[in-house]
Amino acid sequence: MYLSATIFLVTLLLVIVQPKYLKIGTSAILGAIAVYAGGLVGVKDLLEVWSIVWDATFAFIGIIILSLVLDEIGYFEWMAIKMAKLSNGSGKRMFVYSLILGAVVSALFANDGAALILTPILLAKMRVLKLNTKTIIAFLLAGGFISDSASLPFVFSNLTNIVTANFFHIGFVEYFKGMIIPFLVSVISSIIILYMILRKDIPDFIDASLLKDPKEVLKSKSLFYFSWFFLVILLFGYSVGDSYGYPVSLFALGGSAVFLFVSYMFKAVEPVTLIKQAPWQVVWFSLGLYIVVYGLKNAGWILYLEEFLRYLSQKSEVLAVLGTGFTSAFLSAFMNNLPTIMIMDISLKHIGSEAMIYANIIGCNIGPKMTSFGSLATLLWLHTLEKKGFKISFWEYSKFGVKVTVPVLLIVLLSLL
Repeated sequence: MYLSATIFLVTLLLVIVQPKYLKIGTSAILGAIAVYAGGLVGVKDLLEVWSIVWDATFAFIGIIILSLVLDEIGYFEWMAIKMAKLSNGSGKRMFVYSLILGAVVSALFANDGAALILTPILLAKMRVLKLNTKTIIAFLLAGGFISDSASLPFVFSNLTNIVTANFFHIGFVEYFKGMIIPFLVSVISSIIILYMILRKDIPDFIDASLLKDPKEVLKSKSLFYFSWFFLVILLFGYSVGDSYGYPVSLFALGGSAVFLFVSYMFKAVEPVTLIKQAPWQVVWFSLGLYIVVYGLKNAGWILYLEEFLRYLSQKSEVLAVLGTGFTSAFLSAFMNNLPTIMIMDISLKHIGSEAMIYANIIGCNIGPKMTSFGSLATLLWLHTLEKKGFKISFWEYSKFGVKVTVPVLLIVLLSLL
């Protein structure tokens, strides 16, 4: 038990600190190798982990590639400029619109896609608008939060969603029906609470005329118009495929391949270059960390958590939902939401409460925003900002994160009842 806990903690520490020349995916794979070498997992366990995460892994790759192609043709930049222009000079309106944009991107292109792609675009636009540092940080903090809190509605909106939906055999349509209300509640409550906390740093007026015309950023107008049609068809494909039991990754990866080919035919992207730009370290990170977590499970650590969750399920539904949600939230905040979702899913396997399963997802999606290392999206977001010259300390972020996360999480969990 102590060996498995030690390997897990060291792996997590390396992921959080990110020593020079040691990327997050490499750290996770080293942890997985240590767990295997220590005899905590065997070949059968590795195959079991792969059976749980393969669909999430391929779906994630597909969604990220699709996002990168859309980014390359100017799709997201067009949306960001359009959002700023629609604000008609109102800083407060632009704040709300930017959060709605972040919510849409997170829902359709996953929270990691929102963090990787939308953050640098919004930052560049805010610099063009000549906003002061406090205002830029306010917009960035709000955008970073919404990328996770809005990643609830679809199975593909977050890696945690895909893993849990597959683990409990929840279909695409069934999942959407269970999460659409919590999603709407999450977006609305997030916008209201973020505005209340950050309102003093939001200017009354923004000169949107400084920005380009939205059409100027498009590489191909024909491809841009086609992309809207393609995304609708792809979303329809997810729901139709669900009725036949097809995996999410078939449409996510297949759809991205088709759109990449079409974009190449339009001479808008270079496929090899774009695929090289994909965040492959994220894939190794998720696979490696899942194996490390399975070592914890084999060592018996999860039994304590399962007993606690069973105790909650035998009390009232309110206590079961809130207890599950906040448990997964705090675990996610302090040891990342990817290992948490697997630990919680395994612990809930024999309890059979649908409300607790959805509460777990909500906790793992919103709860990690309490710390800077709670979710992969936040780590990517902070890394992106640091490369652009904005460094936010652990305490500065956590003070903000706890203040926003706790009330939003409580409100969203209550929407399940």
